[in-house]
Amino acid sequence: MKKKLIALGVAGALAAPLIATAQGTHVTIFGRLQAEYSTVHINGNGAQTGILDDAAQSRWGLQVAEDLGMGLRAMGRVEFSFNPGSGRSDSAREQWVGLGSDQWGELKFGRVQSPFKDFAGGHTIDPFAYTSLHANGSGGLMTASQNGLGSGDNSFVNSAARYDSPVVEGFSMSALLMPGDARKLDPSRANAGSAAFTPGVLDPLASGNPFQNSGGEDGEWDFQIAGKYSQQFDALGVNIFGGYSRDNVSNRMKSLGGVIDDEEIWRGGALISFADLRVRGQYEAINNANPLGGAATCTTAAAFGNAAGSLTLDGRGQCNSAMNANGDGWLWIAGADYTIGNTMLIVQGGMATAQSIGALAKKDIENITAGVIHSLSRRSSLFGGYQRVWVKDRNLAAVGLDADRNVYSVGLRHDF
Repeated sequence: MKKKLIALGVAGALAAPLIATAQGTHVTIFGRLQAEYSTVHINGNGAQTGILDDAAQSRWGLQVAEDLGMGLRAMGRVEFSFNPGSGRSDSAREQWVGLGSDQWGELKFGRVQSPFKDFAGGHTIDPFAYTSLHANGSGGLMTASQNGLGSGDNSFVNSAARYDSPVVEGFSMSALLMPGDARKLDPSRANAGSAAFTPGVLDPLASGNPFQNSGGEDGEWDFQIAGKYSQQFDALGVNIFGGYSRDNVSNRMKSLGGVIDDEEIWRGGALISFADLRVRGQYEAINNANPLGGAATCTTAAAFGNAAGSLTLDGRGQCNSAMNANGDGWLWIAGADYTIGNTMLIVQGGMATAQSIGALAKKDIENITAGVIHSLSRRSSLFGGYQRVWVKDRNLAAVGLDADRNVYSVGLRHDF
């Protein structure tokens, strides 16, 4: 009996510092589990069906907050993704530390999301974001830039500082700054000297260490700024947003040769709701699509396959939102949804055009999507629908890769 009491006393003594350290700090475990039974059929390829989370939305993480007094709080977030159905653990997601205040907003440092993704339009106006029916990437109606070089619209931006303002009379803003000369490697990419590296992959950033960084040696200072106005007038809700993204090229990028200019993306749109009906639209104009991680490429999740290529060997991957390298283009999406009880009915569509430049011919993409999301609870939902993408890529037609796309999907999601 004495031995048991001694053991309990020692355990309590060891645990005491941990409890003291944790005092005043709140740690929340959060995550998402998602799987879809989806069929992707690209003309000229066999239909590919799987029970997976190819949109890479399953994740787990820790949210940390500490009250510092005087209205100030310390914050932190660590998040990792995985893919149910494949047994694969993919990569790091958000990883940052920051300070926040109700008076002046929040400031984060580290690996963060882009304001174009979660603040002004983008995934915030697409009900099927984070599913195989999404509007960006393979859907072709929104930019889906790769990670680490500029906007990171569908992914995360390394080595960045992000500021989100408080809401004042319905107005708010968000800004992202990614300093140049950042030599930190992107943990989601395989080092060319490692066993995980796959030679021949059509990813210009995976060709070796010199190009696997956020800004590059002698890099410029990439940034993004966005603002919005949100207000509720009785049954009428108004959300108007706009933003600007600039991906400056570095000397290291220029050393690759060819014409590589600074990339600019202008975005504007609105979401209007009246009772249970919502209508939305977004327009993006792109100048000088950066071929190294900018609007001329897609993330792997957005393309459902190889990030830089148009098709993968499994017949699921396409990057329909990509502009021609160093060229201009535009994308737009419009849609509506109507909620009946716990069920949301959705229809949306749009178009993307990549203008011709040099030897690269014009590319046009059109899309229509219809589906439903049914909430089982506040945290669990069922979703499904159909998406048709018409592809007219004159660059790929000659080699038989200019292929329309059909997607049928039903999935289950649980947030915790």
